[in-house]
Order: sequence, then structure tokens, then C-alpha cells
Amino acid sequence: MKTEKQAREEIVRFGRLMHQAGMVAATDGNLSSRLHDGNILCTPTMMSKGLMEPDDLVVVDSQGHKISGRRNVSSELAVHLLIYRRRPDVGAVVHAHPPTATGFAAAGIALDRALVSEIVVTLGSVPLANYECPGTPELADALAPLIADHDAILMANHGVVTCGADLQNAFMNMETVEHYAKIALVTYQLGKQQPLSDKHLDQLREIRMKYQAHNHAAAGHGKE
Repeated sequence: MKTEKQAREEIVRFGRLMHQAGMVAATDGNLSSRLHDGNILCTPTMMSKGLMEPDDLVVVDSQGHKISGRRNVSSELAVHLLIYRRRPDVGAVVHAHPPTATGFAAAGIALDRALVSEIVVTLGSVPLANYECPGTPELADALAPLIADHDAILMANHGVVTCGADLQNAFMNMETVEHYAKIALVTYQLGKQQPLSDKHLDQLREIRMKYQAHNHAAAGHGKE
């Protein structure tokens, strides 16, 4: 597992990538990583993800109590903590507002139709959680039933949260959601969708199981 110094540098790097990709604006979004001691390293509140430095980040315990850092944590940290509690296989969480995927969330449309094979292999499907005010316990409650079986979730009228074995995986899951949302939008514009058959879905789910095992092993969550 990465040292805290490496984890800080990684969050800063992916925060900048997220900002450059247009997944967030102003001070939107947040990223976090689980440290080797079980504490959580997370981005601070009210700061652009494109302008962070390693010492801007904050360390909290598993209950969200600040351990170190000169800045304050985001009010949306509760969602990250819930995912870590429910998913011991998760090493990082990313929250962002990628425009196309967030458009689907604002329209109340889940990205759960198997339109392309890649989405089935990498994410399975992307469900929609009911709207609750950001930063409230109710938002975490709305996500809770979906966390165990999904690495990416749309939050109605809000944005997207993704998780992964490590931060790179969580970030790439966010990229995948937005890329798939763009493809799905084209099918809506064309007025036709052609989902994959049940037979092909079964084959892709087998591939997905192997893909997940590889990712967890590569991130240090596999067997020694």
C-alpha cells in the first residue's frame, strides 16, 4: 500500500486531471483514499481540485473526526465514509459532476441499460439514487442500498460517485461513466437503443469477475 506522502501526491494529481477534464468546476467535487492505518486522506472543503497541494489535504479517522490538516473537510465526506464501511475492498472514492452523466442524473435517468460491452465489464451498470440534500445524512442513506453492488452511482440532481480498489481505478470509473453517458445520450437523440442480449450479458459478467479480481490484486487487495 502507498505511503501517506504518495497518497497525497496521487490525490493532487488526480484532482488536477479531474478539473482539467471538466468533471468539476470551481470548488466542486472531492477525492479520498484509505491509508494503511485505516484512516482516510481526503480533499478539503471550498478549494479547487485543480489548485491543491499535498499539504492542503486532511486526514480523518473512520468516523470522520479530523486527525491532521490545516483545512476543514468537505461536508460530503459522510458518503465516502459510508462506502469505506460497506466496502472493505474499496481503497478510494471520487465524487464529481461530469456534465453528461450529471445531466442524466438531473433528468432522473439511470445509466443501467447494457448498450455497450465495456460498461458491463467495468461497471456492470450505473443506478440512480434518489435526491437528498448534499452533505446530509439523508444523502448517505439514499446511496446505502446501492453501494454493495455498484462501483458507480448517479445521485439525482447532483452528480456521480465512484469507488475503486485504488484512486486510479476510482478515477477511471468516473471517466467511464461520463464516456458511457455520452454514448447513451446519442442513442436517445437517435431515438433508438439496442441493448445486449441476455446471452452476451452472461459472457460479459464472467469477464467482469476476472477484471475485478485483477484490479484488486494489482492494488494490493488480493492474496499475498
